[in-house]
Amino acid sequence: MSEHNMNEILSQRPLRQKTIGILGGMSNQATGEYYRMLNKQLNQHLGGWDNGEIIIASVNFGNIQSFVREERWNEAATYLEGKIQRLEAAGVDVIACVSNTMHRVVEPAMAGRTTPFIHIADPTGKAMRKAGIGRVALLGTIPVMQSEALRKRYCETFGVEVITPNTADKESIDRIIFDELVRGDLRPESKAEYLRVVKALRAEGAQGVILGCTEIFLLINQSDFPDFPVFDTTALHIEAIVDFALAE
Repeated sequence: MSEHNMNEILSQRPLRQKTIGILGGMSNQATGEYYRMLNKQLNQHLGGWDNGEIIIASVNFGNIQSFVREERWNEAATYLEGKIQRLEAAGVDVIACVSNTMHRVVEPAMAGRTTPFIHIADPTGKAMRKAGIGRVALLGTIPVMQSEALRKRYCETFGVEVITPNTADKESIDRIIFDELVRGDLRPESKAEYLRVVKALRAEGAQGVILGCTEIFLLINQSDFPDFPVFDTTALHIEAIVDFALAE
């Protein structure tokens, strides 16, 4: 948005802006970070006291955990479709889901709707393509690391091959997410475990790593890998949502 157009918009009160719909609670840790970071970035663009207009439909993570662990994906879809309908009834202009894992059911649920949907993988894919990454390591929950749909999306749309940890390391990464990160429990030994897994995947030819769970950035980030690109799906997703909200 040009500075002239921004000034013209800011001169009008109430400020005309798009309403962001967040499908959250997966987990509440990630959702709180989305709310904080969206408002921070929008304020940086808008200035003064202005920030975002955001509606959050926050689900019970206990339900989500049960659906994922027991692979009750149809029930998960029905549950989240109800929350999507509430966001649309509230008049949001865009919907974003704060969970990589639950895109498995949210993406098809949004396919036939008119409300725009920002898929969390797409900003990450664009960032990797821009960086010239050809092979990337993916960390996340077991359903994310095993997702053929996600692997295909990164490969066919963005030209990036995805590699994942071995079975034992997948289980370790997943356990730390569900038992610790979603509770805001950040342990040095778990950080060391994540760093070890990334090092092993780097040795297998990974040119970067996707933090494919929206809580992982709480534990590790780019500062832990000075010479190795880190693609934080949380930060990249938020940037894409901000861009949409500010687009003319």
